Amino acid sequence: MLALLSSVKWYFCELMGDHDYKKYVAHLKAHHPEEAVPSEREYWRARYAEQDANPGTRCC
Repeated sequence: MLALLSSVKWYFCELMGDHDYKKYVAHLKAHHPEEAVPSEREYWRARYAEQDANPGTRCC
C-alpha cells in the first residue's frame, strides 16, 4: 500500500511540475557549469513569461 501511495505522489508531483526546477539545475550543472544557477523564484518567473510569450498548444 505504501508503494502505491508513493507512486501516486510521484505521479502527481511530476504532473504538476514540482521537480522541474531540480531537473533544470541538474541539467545546468551537467551541461552548462559556467552559467549561474537562477533561484527557484527566478526560474518559475522566466518559465511562465516564456509560456505567456509563446503559448503554443495548451488547454487554457
